[in-house]
Amino acid sequence: MFRERLRASAAQVGVALNEPETFALHWHRQGTPYPWSVFAALTLTAILGTTTYGMVMGLLAGPQRMFAGGLFCTVAAGTAWGLALPALYILNSFSGSRLRASTTFLAALVTTSWGGLAMIASIPIAWFFTAALPEEVHLFTLHFSGPAAVLIVHLIVFTGVGIAMCDVFRRVMQALEPERRQWPLWWLMLVAAIGAELFYQFDLFQFAALGWF
Repeated sequence: MFRERLRASAAQVGVALNEPETFALHWHRQGTPYPWSVFAALTLTAILGTTTYGMVMGLLAGPQRMFAGGLFCTVAAGTAWGLALPALYILNSFSGSRLRASTTFLAALVTTSWGGLAMIASIPIAWFFTAALPEEVHLFTLHFSGPAAVLIVHLIVFTGVGIAMCDVFRRVMQALEPERRQWPLWWLMLVAAIGAELFYQFDLFQFAALGWF
């Protein structure tokens, strides 16, 4: 029984990450067809993505910074998501949405879980540049230190993942409410703004490497 439920939950999580619109639409139309284990697995995917990528961000500073980076990255992302989530439902309802609170929560969770998976997929890219870049990087007339160049790589990865998450969230909300012409992409901007402030406070990006701070 438990093995079958676990297998079914894994299959549903696969649908959520591969076809987020279909997954959210099934919940919206069928009531509450997914067990709690599916929500737990999606949450763990997001946590795994932020934790592992946060550890890679601290790779140049040694093991202690790696573990701190994994913890801080997850805390920052989770706090930003948790603080912005109530605003998503309240303001979305005020703008004319008729989605249930659970459906809105699921759309947000699927988006953040997809983002976590994208961060996991980006780890080989970040690790490669962290290991391969020399102490000094010369690009045309620009000169960067190795840590500064790695920081730029991380910023590019976060920007790419953020853009992809916006696209996933837009598609999910469009599938749930095709009659609406506006989708609350501002929610992800709010999450990004809160997360960026927390990332700065935790010094995850270590902007000092650029010599700007």
